[in-house]
Amino acid sequence: MLRSPVTLARAAAALLGLVIATDLFALWADFVMFDVTGDIADGALGELGRARHADRLFGWAGYAQSAALVACVIVFLCWFHRVRVNAEVFRPDGHSKSRGWAVGAWFTPIVNLWYPRRIALDIWDASSPGTPWHRPRPHGLVNAWWTLWIISLVADRAGFQSYRKAGTAAEIYDALVQVISADLVDIVAAALAIAFVLRLTGMQNEKALQGPGAVAPPVGAVGGPAGVG
Repeated sequence: MLRSPVTLARAAAALLGLVIATDLFALWADFVMFDVTGDIADGALGELGRARHADRLFGWAGYAQSAALVACVIVFLCWFHRVRVNAEVFRPDGHSKSRGWAVGAWFTPIVNLWYPRRIALDIWDASSPGTPWHRPRPHGLVNAWWTLWIISLVADRAGFQSYRKAGTAAEIYDALVQVISADLVDIVAAALAIAFVLRLTGMQNEKALQGPGAVAPPVGAVGGPAGVG
């Protein structure tokens, strides 16, 4: 049975927007810290008061980012599971992974680097308007979002490790370059995720409005695209 993903999609898009907002706040905190640590590295010892303020601001930004991310992950996964179940109605034989992986794949080490993308592509293809055996819409948006998402994860981890290990103002200054880069990539990845959520939701809505003719019969059924998978 089809269930509307629209409300979940709007909530997910709003929370992704909140992630972008906290990333922008974090960027400001990054640059404040970047500025003061640069001065200290150059020998301006009178900047210790500014450094304490910058460190508090940096910490607040990190907490804000974490809170926004947790809320976003919960709602995004609810939406992702909903569109996966809908996609199975549109095309029962067009999925390489079971619906349980729509959530579990994100938390399983190693396979979380590619399983969610494979599931997203299966959902995308099944949800493309038109009959199920027509050519699906291009995968450019899905691939761009997923590529930036993986890059942001790697960049964020590298920046965090560099900042945690930094012991001098000069080392913190260098680590902040990686932190700033990670926040910038995360902003672009979140923007692409919003586009992905809204585009896929729109496709499923359009597909549902086409009626039963857009839904694939079981493999081998009379009149259906037997053997297509």
